[in-house]
Amino acid sequence: MNTTPVIEKSSRKQVPGRQWARLSLALCGFAAMPMFAHAQTEIQFWHSMGGKLGDWVNDMATGFNKTQTEYKVVPVFKGTYAESMTAGIAAFRAGNAPHILQVFEVGTATMMASKGAIVPVAQIMKDAGEPFDPKAYVPAVAGYYTSPKGEMLSFPFNSSTTVFYYNKEAFQKAGVRKVPETWSDVALAGALIKSSGATKCAYTSSWVSWVHLENFSAWHNVPIATGNNGFDSVDAKLLINTPLHQKHIGNLEQWSKQGLFTYGGRAGAADSKFHSGECAMFTGSSAAYANIKANAKFDFGIAKLPYYSDVQGAPQNTIIGGASLWVMAGKKKEDYKGVAKFFNYVASPEQQAQSHQMTGYLPITSAAYDITRKSGFYEKNPGTDVSVQQMIVKTTDKSRGLRLGNFVQIRTIIDEELEGVWAGKQDAKAALERIEQRGNEQLARFARTAKE
Repeated sequence: MNTTPVIEKSSRKQVPGRQWARLSLALCGFAAMPMFAHAQTEIQFWHSMGGKLGDWVNDMATGFNKTQTEYKVVPVFKGTYAESMTAGIAAFRAGNAPHILQVFEVGTATMMASKGAIVPVAQIMKDAGEPFDPKAYVPAVAGYYTSPKGEMLSFPFNSSTTVFYYNKEAFQKAGVRKVPETWSDVALAGALIKSSGATKCAYTSSWVSWVHLENFSAWHNVPIATGNNGFDSVDAKLLINTPLHQKHIGNLEQWSKQGLFTYGGRAGAADSKFHSGECAMFTGSSAAYANIKANAKFDFGIAKLPYYSDVQGAPQNTIIGGASLWVMAGKKKEDYKGVAKFFNYVASPEQQAQSHQMTGYLPITSAAYDITRKSGFYEKNPGTDVSVQQMIVKTTDKSRGLRLGNFVQIRTIIDEELEGVWAGKQDAKAALERIEQRGNEQLARFARTAKE
């Protein structure tokens, strides 16, 4: 198509010769120019980060977009983790999936079973020629998203783990002189807090399944399911109705009756019970730090997750929560180069250190941890390195994490059955039996689907 503007002959007569020559040269230059500037390739990134964390994701994308002109990462909030995962899979089936999909850790097995829907991140980075060293990541993080063959399947993004928070002022008022290290210490501190009236509630916990079954098992170096916690086989079965699990849930049951443990609700509902000052002790996500710091009107501390000292091999390591980034299949080769460049930007030690300090999520690489440590951040914010200390150890086959299908549904079952315990409707042993029975039905259903 000729893009040169048409000049009518009548107009040409009105232009003097010398001016016409200059105009002709200008028009020739205009004709040689492209009609449009080279368009950037958009990389769609669906995520579940709202509020301040949504700002963090947007700022990260903006920072990457400013480093180059070929690609533009476009973050799109798609609701909760479960909602965005469902939307991403549905979009793939409809042929319009995003390039990048953020999926929470318990969705890993489901994403792996979605044959043909994803491309392993290790392959993406290799094909694009971008540097990528899985060994640079904290072992407990990398292992969660790595296949049995050693291939990293998704890109670690926002990872947290569970830690123990305590109200220093309440401890002082109640005469608690030792920060609890074991669950027995927690019970003793709880009794002092209750008798002194230092706070309305002694101890609470968010994310009960994640803290008291999933992390509890890894921290004590015991399995939570057969098949290497589901890593080796989809035909896995739960292993949580054991004497150790019965002991722990049984203790929580007794503490609930004695007023030492207060159930705060599902997911992160109990967070506010701590930062409001209602409860003196709290187990929850390391990523709750920023919110606690912003809202607590008292001096607080962070310590490692309590454990049972009579369990051999404990404490081992805790496992992650949060999410990773999955690359969806069916995109152009050039698009994947943009995805790889973005991942390389996100993985830079400086970016990782900044994200860790802003959000409370783990520094998922050793280099990011070193930068943060050398900057003096941990000295200025005591306890913020506890989550890292719990995880920078070599994992075992029991503490690597879990890869169980339909685990979103299983977590709901766990909440339902344990709520029966806190309400006094059933004991710990009966609840764990019910969890295993109902949970194994979900695992069998997933195994059938995966094999089909």
